[in-house]
Amino acid sequence: MNNQKTGNTLNLALDATSREREASMNLNAGYEKDTQRWKLIIRYFGAASELETDEIVITPLLGNYGIADIPQDQIEGFAQNPAVEYIEAPKRLYFAAYEGRQTSCVNPVQNQSPYLFGKGILIACIDSGVDYTHPDFRNEDGSTRILRLWDQSIPGNPPKGYRIGSEYTQEQINRALEANTMAEREALVPSIDTSGHGTAVLGIAAGNGRESQGTERGVAPESSLLVVKLGIREPNGFPRTTELMQGVDYAIRTAQELQMPVVINLSFGNSYGAHNGTSLVETYLNQAVGYGRVTLCVGTGNEGNRAGHTAGRVRQGENYEAELGIGTYEPAMNLQIWKNYQDQMEISLVHPDGTIIGPLEQTLGTQRYRHAGTQLLIYYGKPAPYHVTQEIYVDFLPQDEKTPYVDSGVWKTILAARNIKNGEYFLWLPGGKTLNPGTAFYLPRPQGTLTIPATARRVISVGAYDARQNTYADFSGRGCRALPYPKPDLVAPGVDIYAPRSGGGYASFTGTSFSTPFVTGAAALLMEWGITRRKDPYLYGEKLKAYLRRGAKALQRSEKLPNDLIGWGEDVIIRLH
Repeated sequence: MNNQKTGNTLNLALDATSREREASMNLNAGYEKDTQRWKLIIRYFGAASELETDEIVITPLLGNYGIADIPQDQIEGFAQNPAVEYIEAPKRLYFAAYEGRQTSCVNPVQNQSPYLFGKGILIACIDSGVDYTHPDFRNEDGSTRILRLWDQSIPGNPPKGYRIGSEYTQEQINRALEANTMAEREALVPSIDTSGHGTAVLGIAAGNGRESQGTERGVAPESSLLVVKLGIREPNGFPRTTELMQGVDYAIRTAQELQMPVVINLSFGNSYGAHNGTSLVETYLNQAVGYGRVTLCVGTGNEGNRAGHTAGRVRQGENYEAELGIGTYEPAMNLQIWKNYQDQMEISLVHPDGTIIGPLEQTLGTQRYRHAGTQLLIYYGKPAPYHVTQEIYVDFLPQDEKTPYVDSGVWKTILAARNIKNGEYFLWLPGGKTLNPGTAFYLPRPQGTLTIPATARRVISVGAYDARQNTYADFSGRGCRALPYPKPDLVAPGVDIYAPRSGGGYASFTGTSFSTPFVTGAAALLMEWGITRRKDPYLYGEKLKAYLRRGAKALQRSEKLPNDLIGWGEDVIIRLH
């Protein structure tokens, strides 16, 4: 399929065989094999109901975005509808966890006037769920601080306007907490945070420290809580951007219903995309921040030191090689090549045995090449309606079931410059530690390793630093000049953070997953001061980001601010008057 109103990976997935899709790490995201249906992200105009049929179901989101549940054989006809502007397949999301309060100057604003604790502000954690029984999310009388919990992985009772999962109210959670046995409790509210990731994240942002007698409380311990557990039906599956967008939509609509300002925390991302703010997920989040009194904090990911990205600039008449090592026993992987459409280059791949594959045909559509034990499934794309960049996507798949791994060794990507006006190129591998050790670029570039959606313009993008050493954490994703605006916005403590553990007690966590909720909590304190106490009723969104940037300070040995590592500096709440 070569429809230019649909994203490259969706076009390639529809051209691929079922074996190719199942072998790929990426092409089956959004597809349900049993029903042969897809969950797709769409942008449209008009009424969503006008796009629906007996078999096509649309979940409308804010700003004329939506999630389409559609049979595979109807996608091409659906894309031809003039009311459908663009369609993207979802991407898998990976939590930004790597295998404090005093540093961010929270203590002064809680130990002396103006005594800020987040009261009157809703903190929404869209993550792996929460251990709602943990004392840090309960009041002194044992009742819950959680106003709503939407578990997208439990079918049966979705929130109004949505079609997946089950919603649980504060009253239902309180009844579960009062149950005499665990079996009774789980029958009432069966949502469980199996990974513990969301419990730790929410605890850093808003835990009240009740289990530790206040010692391990979070940044905004008196805030109200909303939890979305991202989920899909597949066992051991990853949540996807389709679930993320619905979670953000739900948080904003619920905050409007409750007439509360809201800070939304997203501690995950992925490495698929141009990283320039133009995907439907990124533009949706930009637009969502404009609805109501909303602030959105996103972690920059942990790809800074994983050698999954490289880039450079080609010059007229020269050839450039990017060497990629593929480790042993790699069942599949993919490579994204992004360049400016106005630059004409011949692209070839070189197998570890020296065989040159290509040059690839510079025509829109799917290409297949086979050599030794590896099949290359390639989609040579063109610019989308929303950006000028061009993607060449390469899936490395095993040749057949007898050789279940792609060929290991040093692969090369050769870029032969033919007609160059700019010359920049960017290459990415899958993120989230999904690849085996040894699969990496030989000359990686840490700049540009922010994961998506931290690349969205209007979110607050949060990296990590080591508060004990007052130094940048090298795993933290970095910005680069490919973005038309500086990122990250700031950094917060993200190394060995003590936080609530699912099942009770506390544990140590590392990653930008756990630096982001520091900023989420700080945002809640500022919004309490500005909105709840009416010192500045417009202190949210971009204005709040400006306040945080102003209050940030440099780390030791920092370069001129802002920079690609720490943005405007470490998160410090500015003096409030």
